[in-house]
Amino acid sequence: METIKVGMVGYKFMGKAHSHAYKDLPLFFPNVIRPEMKVICGRNTEEVVKAASQFGWEEYTTEWMELVERDDIDLIDINAPSNVHKEIAIAAARAGKHVFCEKPLALTLQDSRKMLEAIEAAGVKHMVGFNYRFAPAVMLAKKLVDEGRLGEIYHFRAWFLQDWLVDPNFPLTWRLQKEIAGSGSHGDLGAHLIDLAHYMIGDITEVIGINETFIKERPIPTNMTGLSATGSADGEKEKVTVDDATLFLARFANGAIGSFEATRFATGHRSTNSFEINGSKGSVIFDFERMNELQVYFGDDRDDVQGFRRVLATDPVHAFSEAWWPAGHTIGYEHTFIHEIVELMEAFRENRQPIPNFKDGVKCQQVLEAVELSIARRGWVKPSEL
Repeated sequence: METIKVGMVGYKFMGKAHSHAYKDLPLFFPNVIRPEMKVICGRNTEEVVKAASQFGWEEYTTEWMELVERDDIDLIDINAPSNVHKEIAIAAARAGKHVFCEKPLALTLQDSRKMLEAIEAAGVKHMVGFNYRFAPAVMLAKKLVDEGRLGEIYHFRAWFLQDWLVDPNFPLTWRLQKEIAGSGSHGDLGAHLIDLAHYMIGDITEVIGINETFIKERPIPTNMTGLSATGSADGEKEKVTVDDATLFLARFANGAIGSFEATRFATGHRSTNSFEINGSKGSVIFDFERMNELQVYFGDDRDDVQGFRRVLATDPVHAFSEAWWPAGHTIGYEHTFIHEIVELMEAFRENRQPIPNFKDGVKCQQVLEAVELSIARRGWVKPSEL
């Protein structure tokens, strides 16, 4: 297998990120199977034509059903809005196509389970887009936990803070409509925090949460591009049907406890995606706005030099870093997607399932839904019971 022929559904924010990854991967990882950018798909003909030309796709189409049936496509990449993930993924699996799907996997836990069932029945490869796992500094934190260098883990606290919705006149984009997005900051931002927790700490066994929608109505959008939009000139508004902020507490199977905060109303925070892990022997702190760095503390350092140290995860000893620049020359957000595609292509070469995959997506969806149920019940909920 020399190449994997890709058909991609979606062409905006995530479509650009995925396209960049497919395009740049062979330049820096020449020994990995090469993704071949065959067809990009979107509903708006004019926009998808522009995207095909700008991003470097060979062809375009506006019909995803035709795309998944094509004999010259191996992998279907789904980064369209969440409400279409299920239908496209199941159709692609039944057509014998491998599937790479952005998070959250589906609008509901039930739908995500149906996607996993169809994927497993088809026997194809499947991956879910939790790109933050693939920052070298995050992988260093995972290594320190796995090797026991932080000792017994006591706390995992995580926060994903943005402020792009603070303006009450910002239009009602699809991310603010439950029937399309599934949830607001909880599913958009909180899903990443939940996956990072699963990745580094383990299963979440119990949750309790609160949420709030601060702006109840917003102008109807006239145009949407990525995370930007323009609103209705006449000032007509419609109801916001998702959360603006969700916070929850959690217990882990290993005895650790956790706190999670996801909001798009943290004024001054453009995209503060952070976590802290405290153990009996040490701690780590990560902030994606300084994504190449990990703050590390070891309790067995001599008293006169104890304190958090900055580790720059750009030396060749760190995951993926040998493929990039000389030590100290940092990488950025887009590289997490390239690393994600490296994992996917390596899974093809090694004939295994990539990680994270739809099982991880379902597990994340289980926690997302458990938090929502805990808010409705005003009490603790066990994800395993859903």
